[in-house]
Amino acid sequence: MNKKSVFNPEQQQNDLSSKIITGLERISQAFKALLWEKAKELGLSPIQIQILIFIAYHKSEFNNVSFLALEFNVTKPTISDAIRVLDKKGYIIKDYSSSDNRSYSILLSGAGKGIVEKTEHFASPLENQMDAIGTEEKENLFKTLSKLIYQLNRTGVLTVQRTCFACKYYQKTTANHYCHLLEKQLKHSDIRLDCVEFEEKS
Repeated sequence: MNKKSVFNPEQQQNDLSSKIITGLERISQAFKALLWEKAKELGLSPIQIQILIFIAYHKSEFNNVSFLALEFNVTKPTISDAIRVLDKKGYIIKDYSSSDNRSYSILLSGAGKGIVEKTEHFASPLENQMDAIGTEEKENLFKTLSKLIYQLNRTGVLTVQRTCFACKYYQKTTANHYCHLLEKQLKHSDIRLDCVEFEEKS
């Protein structure tokens, strides 16, 4: 077996990148565990909960099967199956008001909004731990994470990202960052990972 692997504890001892990747994996496991716990409590799947929360906070043009498949890096049939269950449970409404009768936007029903209220804080244990970390440490961590997310998007690992770095309004300045939509300088802590005004660079 090839010993050169980020999952090899011996390599981790001498390679900081391997340690960081392993750490990110552990955090991912914690996120999944918290989501699964809430999903089992309500008789839903993790992706169904993620879809409901996403719909609650994003504009209607994003709330369709095709975009959700890209957003969550899964297939359209996977999203369609999740939507079918959510529709059957009465948590969503299919809006066919667009010009294309074959497609629809997904809206939350009253019951769906209730589910969002019960689930949207599932990551609070992670948030609580972050709140205990100093501001400077968090700013440095965010700077690294935001760059990593952008690079993963550029290489095709992450298919959809609404981060400033990929937006047509963004400009890197000598000292900092600038948003032409807001017409203001941005500190790195102002960089958004999920911007509602995002428009992809051409």
